[in-house]
Amino acid sequence: METKELKFKTNINCSGCVSKVKPFLDKLENTDYWQVDTTNENKILTIKTKLSDEKIIDTIEEVGFEIEPIE
Repeated sequence: METKELKFKTNINCSGCVSKVKPFLDKLENTDYWQVDTTNENKILTIKTKLSDEKIIDTIEEVGFEIEPIE
């Protein structure tokens, strides 16, 4: 399975929110990199991973944030 870069629209809108999702994203296997652009109006989560969109969405929703893939 190849690494791909995925982008998601979220409501992770501040450093406090990022710190809540950080431990969950950091422990994901097969993930090289992730970042949330809190300056973008859509609060874009960019992640380089071998995981499926569904796994990323489940992880973020588990923490209590909204997330949807950007096509």
